[in-house]
Amino acid sequence: MSALRRFAVGSLGLAIIGALVPGSAVSAPPPEPVTNLQLATKALQGMTLEDKIGQMFVLFAYGPDASKPDARNTALYGVATPAEVVAKYKPGGWIYFNARDNVTSPTQLATYSNQLQAAALKTGLHLPLTIATDQEQGVVVRIGPPATQFGGNMAHGATRDTKDARTAAGITGRELKAMGIRQDYAPVADVNVNALNPVIGVRSFSSDPKLVSDMTVAQVRGYQEDAGIMATAKHFPGHGDTVDDSHNALPTINHTRAQWDAIDAPSFKAAIKAGIDSIMTAHIVVPSLDPSGDPATLSKPILTGVLRGELGFKGLVITDALEMAAVRAKYGDAEVAVRAIEAGADQLLLPPAPDVQFKAVVDAVKSGRISERQVNESVLRVLLMKLKNGVLFQPYVDPAKISTKVGTPASLATAQKIVDKSVTLVKNDAKALPLTKDPRKILVTGWGVTTTQSLANSLTKRGATTTVAQTGAAPTDAAIADAVSKAQANDVTVVLTQKAWDTKVVDPGAKQQKLVKDLLATGKTVIVVAVRDPYDIAYFTAAPTYLATYGYAAVSMESLAKVLYGEIAPTGKLPVDIPVAGDPATPLYKFGHGLSW
Repeated sequence: MSALRRFAVGSLGLAIIGALVPGSAVSAPPPEPVTNLQLATKALQGMTLEDKIGQMFVLFAYGPDASKPDARNTALYGVATPAEVVAKYKPGGWIYFNARDNVTSPTQLATYSNQLQAAALKTGLHLPLTIATDQEQGVVVRIGPPATQFGGNMAHGATRDTKDARTAAGITGRELKAMGIRQDYAPVADVNVNALNPVIGVRSFSSDPKLVSDMTVAQVRGYQEDAGIMATAKHFPGHGDTVDDSHNALPTINHTRAQWDAIDAPSFKAAIKAGIDSIMTAHIVVPSLDPSGDPATLSKPILTGVLRGELGFKGLVITDALEMAAVRAKYGDAEVAVRAIEAGADQLLLPPAPDVQFKAVVDAVKSGRISERQVNESVLRVLLMKLKNGVLFQPYVDPAKISTKVGTPASLATAQKIVDKSVTLVKNDAKALPLTKDPRKILVTGWGVTTTQSLANSLTKRGATTTVAQTGAAPTDAAIADAVSKAQANDVTVVLTQKAWDTKVVDPGAKQQKLVKDLLATGKTVIVVAVRDPYDIAYFTAAPTYLATYGYAAVSMESLAKVLYGEIAPTGKLPVDIPVAGDPATPLYKFGHGLSW
């Protein structure tokens, strides 16, 4: 029996089979076409309360194969294989992580997606999963090469090119769809107005609300209209002005209501106007929107009052991961799940205590604390999205076609052209750039094992004799001394920094800053490149040559090499202010700054 027929038998009834499946033995089709709302409503009527609650959960499992046991799954869920997790909970959604051993290749992911869908269709519910991932582009991706890589949101912001941003989302979305992934938790719609933001930074398009809005809309259209998958704007009501990481602590955003209206709201309003399918909540406290001290994920005034009521959002509201410390700090896991739904969330992402939280939600409905009408409304949204993105009737993909759809030469070439436009030359005081074509010895040092090597490979292709001395995000004194020694033996040093400003978490000893300063003291030509946040220059202002790439994938390093050698002129413009260190109100380099030749 086909997936459609299994679903229809289990949830829609024989009359709908007769209406939708040619050649069915069932006769008497309805006089009018069956709408998605009618289909979803009929499906809802055939579901138990537990079935409905399952659709409100988005789970994951450890491992790359649905039939492979993993002790970590047993510890979390009480069953060993991903297929058994699906059978036990009948979840509405699923999420992939490379860090949880889900990803080995695009072909493997396509096969894994099919296995999970087969498991979902074998349950009594017969409902396919909506499989999702965080493929934001840039520094947050779950699927690396051979999937097409881009520079990321702030790199797009540096180009100011909304057409390219849409093209990139379309390519990413089509590749995800080929792997069986029908929802991307992207784009990030946060406006990064705080240079010390440890969790957003280059994941944001810009500090300018208008630019963020325009780019967000472009990517919503790329994902949804061009690729046919669900986009998810995050993190509502706006995570761009915090100095705390919500993975580890509960941040507070102290914007007044007027500031929120001017800074944070526009990009989400624009996404809603563009027809965004889904919005993800933030585990942040915004007293001007809700003075209770509850994070937005658990706030009815924010999710129901502002998002649904004031902004008029009618799509799917999904929480950020409930395993994050910020949302677990105030209440126990069971209470968090119930409160998130009470607040207005339709789906609970990554519950850390799934059995406890599932039971808590069921009990809350049975006791009347949560109305079954509210549950029905949420599940109806889940079902409507499954219908819209096509997974309901076409849950399977063809792994044999991956090579023709993922990382194709045309997509890779397009990505390179897009990223080429993003590199920003902030300082060229010594006129060291562009490099001549003369043979020279170049040291590539600083952050990133694969990143330093990628750049070295690109420079070697251009005739340089390269040496690599990777020092990490918090270099040791020995690594710094080694890099300085090697710099003295080379003609040019390119040093890559990665959040060198972050001396709270990334580099508590400020050793990246020391590395740059010690290299400058050699008197050799030193080119400093921030491969993540562009703010690093504020901490070694004496550096005469400084560029920002906003990302560290190989595609960004190739664009950097092109700029270094003058093959292309740098055209990126800062999409944020770079403030003076210790003085956030005073810009060292203003939004829009960018040199060229």
